[in-house]
Amino acid sequence: MTIGEAVRQRIIELCRQYNISFNKLSTMSGVTQSTLNNIISGRNHSTTVSTIQKLCDGLGISIEDFFHSELFADLEQEVK
Repeated sequence: MTIGEAVRQRIIELCRQYNISFNKLSTMSGVTQSTLNNIISGRNHSTTVSTIQKLCDGLGISIEDFFHSELFADLEQEVK
């Protein structure tokens, strides 16, 4: 799994956990709907840390909480 796929899946997982829609997360975090849609659809493979921080702020969690997931345990090496 790549980091982009892991971030995508983690956002989906958190929305389910908090029982909120992607639209609601967009509103809560200040991340535009188009940016969030691009991440969720897989069109954006390199989400910035700044965007992840905004999403975390909207959810009321820390960046550490965001990355504290098995999804990030076995990432593919990006540089080959």
